[in-house]
Amino acid sequence: MPDNKDKLSPVTVSLHWLVGITIIALLAVGIYMKEFEVLGLYNIHKSTGVLIFAFILARVAWRAKNGWPEPAGNYKRTERLLAKITHWVLLAGTVIMPVSGMMMSGAGGYGFGIFSLTIMAPNPDPGNPQEVVPLNETVAELGHELHEITGYLLIAAVLLHIAGALKHHIVDKDGTLRRMLGADISTLSK
Repeated sequence: MPDNKDKLSPVTVSLHWLVGITIIALLAVGIYMKEFEVLGLYNIHKSTGVLIFAFILARVAWRAKNGWPEPAGNYKRTERLLAKITHWVLLAGTVIMPVSGMMMSGAGGYGFGIFSLTIMAPNPDPGNPQEVVPLNETVAELGHELHEITGYLLIAAVLLHIAGALKHHIVDKDGTLRRMLGADISTLSK
C-alpha cells in the first residue's frame, strides 16, 4: 500500500519508528559514553549502530521508491520548506552516523561488528596486544569529526521534528501524528 494524504503504509510507519527510536537511543548513549567515559557501552553502541544501518538503508530505499508523504494539511511555504529541510537532515544524518562510526572504529584499528559477529577485526599492536594500531588515522579522525558534528545536527533536527509533530497535533489538529501512528485520518472529524 502506498502512502497517501490520509494514511501511511505499514512499512513507512514501522521504519520511521524503528529507526527514529533507535537513533534517539544511540544519540543518548553516545553522549553518555563521551561525557562519563563509559567504555563498557561501546560494544553495544557500535553493534546496535551497525545493525540499525540495514534498516536505515531500507528506509532510504523506501523513500527513494515512494517519495515523501504528502502533508496532511495545507501549510505556509516557510513551514513546508522547514519540514523538507528537517526531513532531509534526519534522513542524511541517519546514514552518516553509522558510516562515520564504522570509519572511526574501523580505521582507528578498533574494528566493529554485531555483538559477537566480527565484521572488521581489531588491529592489535604486535608489541602490546591490549592496544590497537590505527589503519588510517586521517580516515579515523574524519569519521570521528563527522560522527560528532552529525550527532549534534541530528539532535537539533530530532527536537525540531518532535516540536513540529506536536504543533501539528495540538495546534493544527490535522492528524499528522495520528497518521504517523498508523491511523487512517480520513475517518477523523476535521
